[in-house]
Amino acid sequence: MRLHLLLLLVLCRSGSTSGALSYGLGGSWRIRSGNGSLELLGTVPGCVHSALFQQGLIQDPYYGFNDLNYRWISLDNWTYSKEFKIPFDISKWQIINLIFEGVDTVSEILLNNVTIGKTDNMFNKYIFDITNVVRVMNSIELRFQSAVLYAAKQSKAYTSREVPPNCPPLVQKGECHVNFIRKEQCSFSWDWGPSFPTQGIWKDVRIEAYNICHLNDFTFVPMYVRRTQVWNLEIQAFFDVISPTPVGGQVIIAIPELKIQQTNSITLQPGARIVELSVKINKNIPVKTWWPHGHGNQTGYNMKILFKLDKNLTIERSAKVYFRTVELMEEPIKGSHGLSFYFKINEIPIFLKGSNWIPADSFQDRVTSDLLWLLLQSVVDANMNVLRVWGGGIYEQDEFYELCDELGIMVWQDFMFACALYPNEQGFMDSVAAEVAHQVRRLKSHPSIIVWSGNNENEEALMMNWFGIKLVDLPVYIKDYVALYVSNIREVVFSGDKSRPFVTSSPSNGAKSVEEGWVSQNPQSKFFGDVHFYDYDSDCWNWKIFPKARFVSEYGYQSWPSFSTLETVSSKKDWFYNSSFSFHRQHHERGNYKMLYQAGLHFKLPQSSDPLRTFKDTIYITQVMQAQCVKTETEFYLRSRSEIVNGKGHTMGAMYWQLNDIWQAPSWSSLEFGGKWKMLHYFARNFFAPLLPVGFEDQDVFYIYGVSDLHSESKVKLTVRIHSWSSLKPLCSTVTNPLVIKAGEAVSLYKEPVYKLLKRCGNCTRQSCVVSFYLSTDGGHRSPTNYHFLSSLKYAVGLLKPHITANISQQHDTFVFALETSAVAPFVWLDVGSIPGRFSDNGFLMTEKKQTVLFYPWKPTSKNELKQSFRVTSLTDIY
Repeated sequence: MRLHLLLLLVLCRSGSTSGALSYGLGGSWRIRSGNGSLELLGTVPGCVHSALFQQGLIQDPYYGFNDLNYRWISLDNWTYSKEFKIPFDISKWQIINLIFEGVDTVSEILLNNVTIGKTDNMFNKYIFDITNVVRVMNSIELRFQSAVLYAAKQSKAYTSREVPPNCPPLVQKGECHVNFIRKEQCSFSWDWGPSFPTQGIWKDVRIEAYNICHLNDFTFVPMYVRRTQVWNLEIQAFFDVISPTPVGGQVIIAIPELKIQQTNSITLQPGARIVELSVKINKNIPVKTWWPHGHGNQTGYNMKILFKLDKNLTIERSAKVYFRTVELMEEPIKGSHGLSFYFKINEIPIFLKGSNWIPADSFQDRVTSDLLWLLLQSVVDANMNVLRVWGGGIYEQDEFYELCDELGIMVWQDFMFACALYPNEQGFMDSVAAEVAHQVRRLKSHPSIIVWSGNNENEEALMMNWFGIKLVDLPVYIKDYVALYVSNIREVVFSGDKSRPFVTSSPSNGAKSVEEGWVSQNPQSKFFGDVHFYDYDSDCWNWKIFPKARFVSEYGYQSWPSFSTLETVSSKKDWFYNSSFSFHRQHHERGNYKMLYQAGLHFKLPQSSDPLRTFKDTIYITQVMQAQCVKTETEFYLRSRSEIVNGKGHTMGAMYWQLNDIWQAPSWSSLEFGGKWKMLHYFARNFFAPLLPVGFEDQDVFYIYGVSDLHSESKVKLTVRIHSWSSLKPLCSTVTNPLVIKAGEAVSLYKEPVYKLLKRCGNCTRQSCVVSFYLSTDGGHRSPTNYHFLSSLKYAVGLLKPHITANISQQHDTFVFALETSAVAPFVWLDVGSIPGRFSDNGFLMTEKKQTVLFYPWKPTSKNELKQSFRVTSLTDIY
């Protein structure tokens, strides 16, 4: 099946409206506990936890065991209140609305002691008509219910059937029945995050007043006629017309760079009205397209829309217009009985390489513009082009998607359902429909979003029977599943946005799942759709354990964050691997053991007699293990893109779990809480490079593939070097004749039996030598230098303890670390503690005496500060 969708996108940047007023109610509010014993000031947008912390009434909620100590906050029913004066003459306005962009979550809203409405969905926008209630001086109250108690009550009241899971695993230390409330699902805990079920007004709140009519929203939908190669931009403007008679006028649409100046006459009938307009773009004028990072520029065009209506009413909007096409390709593949699953952007197949995004904090008011920029800049700095906004978190704030647009980060957008079944009660379904309609209208204008996905892992949970459902009951649960994700969510999505594909779940078999009635017997098939893969028991250095699937949208291994990150939320008594704190922070069953087990397969574990040294060394070895495991797995997916083996392959996506952290704890992330790069993120910068040599063994034969994400073929030479662990001088070096790597393909470049490779390099053995290799032209390196270990490093022979020094100098805003080593050093880790910034490379294999690495600070620092904080570690330092 070929799903062919094209997209022209417009983003609102600014606007001015006459005939309407807006008055913000953000800022200082009063907050009181359920019994009135605690009253304090808090900020809106915000939540109760943040207010208590800001007023000094609690510690940092992330410190120590405070997620348990402060459970009482989530179990109370809090009230937000504010008194305010309307700064305009309310008698002159026909309609006055109170608008909440986001309320978390269950509340009753009173204005001047009159109930004006209720909320029960964190992801919805609420508009209340207060025309007949508002006065010059006003009091407003939001009486919240505990999300935990509300969810439990809803679950108890739902008697049709059990809706599992009831509670999270005990190791997560979380709350129950989160699937009965439309709230951030991971706020009740997850296997990488704490339980902080917040209450509060988490987005903007304002009053809007208007006469005659009001523009509530406008959206843009493209129509592309292939036969004539012409774009038609279809605009929808959503009006509330309160005039008793029709309102006439003109709308003027201007896109100067595309030489568009179009005027249409319109007539607005009373009531809720949608004005539909179409703009034809002259095909003789070249249009620059929006491209993912690494594939081209993110070009946009400025557009202005001006509504000139009766009674001198004018409404103006400015917008940014982006052009790009997206297609989800599900077609037969030669040599396989399955279907492909990959994306074309602007008619070019794109290998999606990236990660999965979770909420950046349990308390969204702490997610600043600077933090978003830092995290997303780190995505493109690591050569990624995609993020999946995971379905157990939130629909991210507008700025997140704006940054993704500007940086060229494609977004796989889940709807907020994860690892659970959900009730089919009509009120719940109606709330979901309103949520989806709102979010689609809010987000559809972003070129970065390339696919909607109904949920995270719920098809797999149902069909692989995670919850022990009796076989006789399965049909009714399947019916509920289809009703929610297909009849409800899918229908609402396509009624609001036909410009991009929709998949019901991740993982899913895509078109095959549709064919089987929207659920597949095996949603993890390697022949269809996308897969999620985790295996902590098998050896991650053995590439044969990984699925040669069409698209891998989740996979990964855990590690601990750096000591400087943990230090801020712990004390000396916590600083050893088997401490109560270490077990408390680990929310994955036996996670701490699994990390050391996997590390122990190939590395000696820390042996220091100093407990603190051992703890820091253990953190280091978990990061080494994670980086090497994910590298091996990702490189397998990268080199599988152009081949079919036993019907499997044609892999076109690798998105590891997970990009970022929600707090300071062990997890699968490559970025620590706050943004510090783990070793994995440095590795990702290399293994996601646009041109990469990948080495692996099969039946004692050593292969090197060349992997290209470029749009044109590359003519390169391959250099292969052998070092003994005991010498910085290479034993031998081979340079090939010029080789060709075709655009967007993975091709075999080199093949040699290992025994021959070792034999021609003197006295090499698997244990005493290591292979490194890179691609080059006459102009220099065209790829990172990659490496291949011929044996486990715990069996390495001749590996010395190096003495590594660094001379630090400053060049403008960048610092230069001139490194010098006395011996070959694997996994060289440079650390400057809590000084924010990143290195140009880290965690590397140092095979030359001298190497220069740059440090890019994120905040002003000095050479002396860096010198005092600098530590270097390599593998043998932990022995």
